[in-house]
Amino acid sequence: MRLIRLLKKDLAVETSVWVDRQLISVDQARGICGLYGIDYDAIGSRSTAYHMLVNLGFLFVGIALITVIGGNWDEIPRGVRMAGLLLLTAGTHGLAIRQYLSDKDSSAVGLFLLGTLFYGASIILIAQIYHLGEHMPDGVFLWALGSLPVAVLLGNPWLTVFNGLLALLWFFLEFWTGFLAPEFVLAAFPLFLAAQLYVLMRARVSVLLFLVFLIGLVFWIEALLALMWADERGWLVLSAEHSFVSVALFVLAHAAGHWLHGQDAAKAKDYGAVLSIWALRFALISMFVLSFEESWQELLRADWDRLTSMWIAVAAIMAFALWIGSKTGRLPGLFALVLVCAGTMIAVVATQDAAAAVYFQVLDSAALIATGIWLIMRGTSSGISHYYYLGVVTILLTAFVRYAYMIGDYLDSAILLMALAALLLASARYWRDRQRREVLR
Repeated sequence: MRLIRLLKKDLAVETSVWVDRQLISVDQARGICGLYGIDYDAIGSRSTAYHMLVNLGFLFVGIALITVIGGNWDEIPRGVRMAGLLLLTAGTHGLAIRQYLSDKDSSAVGLFLLGTLFYGASIILIAQIYHLGEHMPDGVFLWALGSLPVAVLLGNPWLTVFNGLLALLWFFLEFWTGFLAPEFVLAAFPLFLAAQLYVLMRARVSVLLFLVFLIGLVFWIEALLALMWADERGWLVLSAEHSFVSVALFVLAHAAGHWLHGQDAAKAKDYGAVLSIWALRFALISMFVLSFEESWQELLRADWDRLTSMWIAVAAIMAFALWIGSKTGRLPGLFALVLVCAGTMIAVVATQDAAAAVYFQVLDSAALIATGIWLIMRGTSSGISHYYYLGVVTILLTAFVRYAYMIGDYLDSAILLMALAALLLASARYWRDRQRREVLR
């Protein structure tokens, strides 16, 4: 029996390696493992945890070495500093290449990550030695650009995640410092997005890389609009119009998630599930932020100087979302969501009185409660615990905030809390009974 377990373990490891090298697909790996009673997905999760620990270990090694070097930096001669940085960076990459050619992928990726850290430290410290450049984001851009080829050539999600985070850091620093060259930044950033998309299509499923890609894509779209909506002084700022575009993008993400989940490829299904879950979470977070009166007051007091172009952008995005929804069989529900979002936007723009914020706040709080109830019912009816617990958290947070702000008197708050308690207890009992029925089957 022990020999059989060892053979199964070896087979599981080998199939995981074959998937990493694109020799077989994930579906083929599942089929191979299934023939011998092996759960490939469980293996993949353990492999992911192992790779994460290895990469974090190399990351902390790099940070420790950089800390030691930085602490004694002024005492090292300039020439020794320069040569040491170059040798450290080149040597680490050379060792990583050797490990990769020896089929030691895990250690190779960790060493490449370590070499990327040394490369970034070399850029910063060499610039400090020779007093090069005054625009700090340029160094981060060179760091991200220099580490991009390795991430793409290896097709490794972890290296691509690190590169994507560097690209996002560069993008945000450029935005905060005023975009000295906005056209160049907005034209160069899609290079990193294209690299992330390439790795997403080639490598195994990486939820973290997928989220980094989505965040970068959304902020790039918003920055494009900021460039188009820049004022006469050329300043790029996020105005109230951006919030409505973000809502439209959420609707598009919701539709795209269901479309991906309906595809035949297992990878598309996985990413579709991730997109749907995070679109739902984003919607709940946004509704929770809007459950405060101050948020609606800010929107009602906005100038709305770019309404025409904003409506064009919102209409185009939502029309695209409806077109995608027509491919999934979820068009009625998606159309209702579009109507609710568009109606709320029109009501906000048409309302000029900030005192009306309380009415929007009450409606948003009621919508939060209704969404929480729907999630609990969806979770209990389908047996998906994620929806159930998300609905419970939504209702509890809404009740807590309303209780803290004391909308109405103490009696109203007590009635609200009792009603929510009854709802939660009833749903919990339903969930318990359902679990018992499933056990008895």
